[in-house]
Amino acid sequence: MLTIAYIGNGKSTNRYHLPFSLKNEKIRVKTIYSQENNSVWMKVSGVNYVNDINTIWNDEEIQLVVICTPLEYHYEYAKLALENGKNVLVEKPFTQTSDQAKELFALAKEKNLFIQCYQNRRFDSDFLTVQKVMKSGVLGDIFEVEMHFDYFRPEVPMSAKGFSKEFSFLYGHGSHTIDQVLSLFGNPNRITYDVRQLLGKGHMNDYFDLDFLYDSKKVSIKSSYFRLKERPSFVLYGKKGVFVKQSKDRQEEHLKLFYMPSNKDFGIDLSEHYGVLTYIDDDGKYHEEKVTSEVGDYGRIYDGIVESIIYGKEKIVKDEETIRQIEILEEGINKIED
Repeated sequence: MLTIAYIGNGKSTNRYHLPFSLKNEKIRVKTIYSQENNSVWMKVSGVNYVNDINTIWNDEEIQLVVICTPLEYHYEYAKLALENGKNVLVEKPFTQTSDQAKELFALAKEKNLFIQCYQNRRFDSDFLTVQKVMKSGVLGDIFEVEMHFDYFRPEVPMSAKGFSKEFSFLYGHGSHTIDQVLSLFGNPNRITYDVRQLLGKGHMNDYFDLDFLYDSKKVSIKSSYFRLKERPSFVLYGKKGVFVKQSKDRQEEHLKLFYMPSNKDFGIDLSEHYGVLTYIDDDGKYHEEKVTSEVGDYGRIYDGIVESIIYGKEKIVKDEETIRQIEILEEGINKIED
């Protein structure tokens, strides 16, 4: 049994973590800390809610501390947790800088403790389905991949009072797709950056377009707050055809509706959400067919954490992948002059 505590009692903890950690039979959620006792989220029965962080540091039962605060506090609390002998899981983006990330990984290694970034989007249904199609080989060699993470939320950049790294679209959402690219294809030979403030200088970053260039393929990740009609979540172009997955993973959609993972159809795509695979086979015949979506499950991150901390298995998210992701975020956001 892995006993855990959360630092932060907002949307991240309650929407994207607790629904998965609470259903894991090998995890006990013991404590949730926040400075103010004014959270709008309903308290979980049996969980100890505290506003003195020393309650966590002094509790020998707590083995893992999960950092679900705003980005500017990730490094501070993660370092404190390690210094107090706790294993750590940190929401994404992991830290503000790659130097902070390197320091935390070095400290964890020195103290023989676990620390990892919460890259739950590795277990998005659409991303898993793309991997299934690639492994099937029906598209042949993959030459180009397009990944889109679009919203129509103009009120977000329009209400922002200025530019900041922490409150940028690249840091907030690039941390999803950059990790997916690195986990699937590895470190590219080169990256080109197009990181913009569509509303003009002095406003928040609300758009990005990054091209990851490999020996024989290009992987593009594109996101905007001004897409009334979303572009496809994924498009794969191969030597023999194309695969288009129009809709995103549905776990976030269901969580926002308080439709929890305890439901058997949680996050499950309907047939209208299935991607379309179009290809020419070895006999020259044309095929167009729907591909049943894989089942996404953010809880697999917590399964992996249990395996790593309790049983010593390799971490799902490698340290070097997290460090490289932060380097890419830094490189991209530094293209903007506020």
